[in-house]
Amino acid sequence: MDNCIFCKIAAKQIPSSIVYEDDDLLAFKDINPAAPVHLLLIPKQHVASLSDCDDSHTEMLGKLLRLAPKLAAEFGCAVSHDADGVPSGGFKTMINSGPNGGQEVYHLHMHVYGGPRPWRGQH
Repeated sequence: MDNCIFCKIAAKQIPSSIVYEDDDLLAFKDINPAAPVHLLLIPKQHVASLSDCDDSHTEMLGKLLRLAPKLAAEFGCAVSHDADGVPSGGFKTMINSGPNGGQEVYHLHMHVYGGPRPWRGQH
């Protein structure tokens, strides 16, 4: 996609703060973070939205979901449990789909939010 900003980031035509890359996925820091940790995970292949995925995208979606907790842990947002099993920490994932879903960039992407609250727009 010629005008897709995330395709240009994946092609290294636009600089970004990359935190992970493999053959299929790229993850980078959001330039306008809404939380102390705010990462964007994208497939390198252009897919406009989650609604455009089909069975051929199953493996990529699995990799995307599996990458989120790995990066959250790397950035200090993993869920941990004390000796009594009480959880602390944690992170949030979000995929916006379509205009009513809040999607602004039409290239499938997952947000990973973490860190101490309050986050911008969330109390």
